[in-house]
Amino acid sequence: MIARFVGVAGLPRSGSTLLCQLLGEHPEIHCEGHSSPLCNSLLATRRFISDDQFFLSQLDVQFDATYGHLRSAMRAFLHGWYDNCGTQVVVDKNRAWLHCIELLLHLDPDARLLIAIRELSQIYGSIEAQHQKTVLVDFIDHLADYDRLGRADQLFAKEKAIGAPLSSIQAVQDLPQSVRDRLYFVKFEDLVSQPKETMAQIYAWLGVAPHTIDPGCLTVRPHESDSHYRHKYLHRQQESIASPGRHDIPPRIRNLIEQACGWYYDWFYPQAR
Repeated sequence: MIARFVGVAGLPRSGSTLLCQLLGEHPEIHCEGHSSPLCNSLLATRRFISDDQFFLSQLDVQFDATYGHLRSAMRAFLHGWYDNCGTQVVVDKNRAWLHCIELLLHLDPDARLLIAIRELSQIYGSIEAQHQKTVLVDFIDHLADYDRLGRADQLFAKEKAIGAPLSSIQAVQDLPQSVRDRLYFVKFEDLVSQPKETMAQIYAWLGVAPHTIDPGCLTVRPHESDSHYRHKYLHRQQESIASPGRHDIPPRIRNLIEQACGWYYDWFYPQAR
């Protein structure tokens, strides 16, 4: 039996680690919880094979058969990554899944994607608060020399930590409805304030049996490398769920975020403006 494939993507500091932890509480779901290289490997395979002259010449000779071989091989790689897990569903975390959702669905039309989101000023506030605790260490993309406004502007730039996944979320509006039906947006605020109800809805959407989590007694699994992110984006798991305090955001920075990302607030947080 091939397990149903579910990807987890979304914005940083939006609960994707907690979401994976809660998904792993379900007995029918295999979720390792930390970011996986599977998506990157599929993208690297596409780039490599697209530049391989021998493969390209085979397309000239027998396009349908050769393309079919490639699709079968990449599909087998996708599902073989979690072979023999023995569960109905496997979950793979990587922020790039939303960016390459069409590739994923080409390989597996039944795949689904959970996307973690959060009110944007609180994402910035969480990152900035952690930076202030580790101010002697620079970001992986060297943002420490900027002032707070400059750091916010850089974080929301198209290729940066918030801006890149945000661009992928905005691009959802250009996808066919059949693709959008495979996406489920999970609000961080719902995950921490109503974890039982939120997870019950997600379990139902995934088509697994009902399961009630205990927010005060969770399994703690290994998390991904925080040093890779220079300890600016922590991925720690806890034994229980506790709502974090709200970050106080300077009005100038809040206005910058809301003006630049008005579409996001219109979609997900109209009451926050």
